Amino acid sequence: MIKRIIFSGLLVLFSVAMANAQCPMCKAAAESSLESGSTMALGLNAGILYLLIMPYAFISILFFIWYYNNKEKVVKA
Repeated sequence: MIKRIIFSGLLVLFSVAMANAQCPMCKAAAESSLESGSTMALGLNAGILYLLIMPYAFISILFFIWYYNNKEKVVKA
């Protein structure tokens, strides 16, 4: 169990460094797209918002399910 946690932590640590390397490239592509009149940057922004919202929505749903199940157990006791 501990080995899995350590491995997962190292995987996240090293994958973040690779993800940060792409930010200037995406920014340059979006800026040049807007200058040329293309709407690619708008799609890029929508994709970023989609990726940002999904984890929060998933955690919210899990919290709601947990709360609903615990609420019923407390009322029955």
